[in-house]
Amino acid sequence: MEETADLNDQNWIHGSENCEDNMDPPIQVVQYNSHTWILRQNKCTNYEAPFMFLFFGNDKALLMDTGATEEGDIFPLYETVKEIINNWSEKNGEVELIVAHTHKHGDHYAGDGQFKGKPNTTVIGHEVENVQNFFKIKNWPQEIVDYDLGNRMMKIIPIPGHQASSIAVYDTSTKILLTGDTFYPGRLYIKDWNAFRISIERLVKFTDSNEVSTLLGNHIEMTQTAGVDYPMGTIYQPKEHQLPLSILTLKELSSALTNLGDTPTKEVHNSFIIFPVN
Repeated sequence: MEETADLNDQNWIHGSENCEDNMDPPIQVVQYNSHTWILRQNKCTNYEAPFMFLFFGNDKALLMDTGATEEGDIFPLYETVKEIINNWSEKNGEVELIVAHTHKHGDHYAGDGQFKGKPNTTVIGHEVENVQNFFKIKNWPQEIVDYDLGNRMMKIIPIPGHQASSIAVYDTSTKILLTGDTFYPGRLYIKDWNAFRISIERLVKFTDSNEVSTLLGNHIEMTQTAGVDYPMGTIYQPKEHQLPLSILTLKELSSALTNLGDTPTKEVHNSFIIFPVN
């Protein structure tokens, strides 16, 4: 079994009290294993500090999300990813880069422009139709489809509710399940209550029949104190909750939604906050 980074003990860059004093790189790069990378945007470039994920197969590399900042000089995502790809290609051969998104919110696709028009690179659009067409999902959102990176199969799971084109991505190699802004240690903003409930049920059902090593979302907003979050706009989070969440916590969310029924209701839990919007 290949050695992997311990994400439960991972120290992420988490901003500064005064961003003028911040010495961290604009993007933290963590190698999870020999063919998987996790990137985090510096809170001093954008308080959302989203995570991005890069998976390599024999033929393609898949980048999930492009962060919250357009400008390459402030947030050099393309250059960072290109360097990882170049190093990979020297040992393993050329790959095509596919840029996809967990959902259509600006803090997850702002960097798209850095990738558009670049050689051997495809940037997928943000609408349901774009996602359906690219991944060949005929029956949205019920159908789960396979996407092969070349001897590395990813499963694309539609999970609307937070946003219409939200997807989860399961890597059959590492058993990582990416859950975007639908499930992470923070405020789970729910736009479509009913769709969200069904999507969480779909994720739980998926974890019942597939081995999942960890669930990774796109942000950290909770503190290490149970049920306490950092306020929106926080640029310094020295005592963050860990990024990985468990299937047990996913099931906690699912049963909470069932108990709340048809009424969108805010509810605080140890590792997440159910947070209906509109």
